[in-house]
Amino acid sequence: MEKIRGILIDIRPEYDFLEDIDFIEAGMLDSFDIITLVTDLEENFDIRIDGSDILPENFCSIKAIENLIEKSGGVL
Repeated sequence: MEKIRGILIDIRPEYDFLEDIDFIEAGMLDSFDIITLVTDLEENFDIRIDGSDILPENFCSIKAIENLIEKSGGVL
């Protein structure tokens, strides 16, 4: 969780990503941030995220991102 949170903070340092809210709905992440996040996750977790998985619901919380990483073959 902390590794993911660190990546998120690198992308958007103005947020702490500790709140239990939808990051997309709250405006904490936009589509450009998602593209950056996908690249960072792939590099940090040595995974390949399928294009069909690049959906807002897979990036709306740290738990959703963890699930995406595991689905993509990554180890947390």
